[in-house]
Amino acid sequence: MNRTLHFLAHVLCGLGAMAGFGALFMLLWNALMPSIFGIASIGYWQALGLLVLLAGLSKFMLLSAFLGIKGYRHNPVREKWQKMTPEEREEFIRRHRHCAHGFRGFDSEKKDERDASQQG
Repeated sequence: MNRTLHFLAHVLCGLGAMAGFGALFMLLWNALMPSIFGIASIGYWQALGLLVLLAGLSKFMLLSAFLGIKGYRHNPVREKWQKMTPEEREEFIRRHRHCAHGFRGFDSEKKDERDASQQG
């Protein structure tokens, strides 16, 4: 019995906190947003929905940034490039030059030297 009351007390405190944060968010939104940005006022349930949405988005962004979910920090092409020797890089550039049509990123210095030697 004691355990059940303890659990219900936690549930009620959680619901009360959620209700309080929703009301506070609604009051802050309605006090600031219409006068600053000309946005319409919102009701309690809209404020609660926005809070849930913002909480979910912020948790996803924090998790993906700090835990390194693929696509945020892991770049296999960059890692492979960093592990290549200068000779391997030259060979890669030579093989993939046709892919970079008009791109002057990989070997722009050497291309400038070739252009200067052809002109003069």
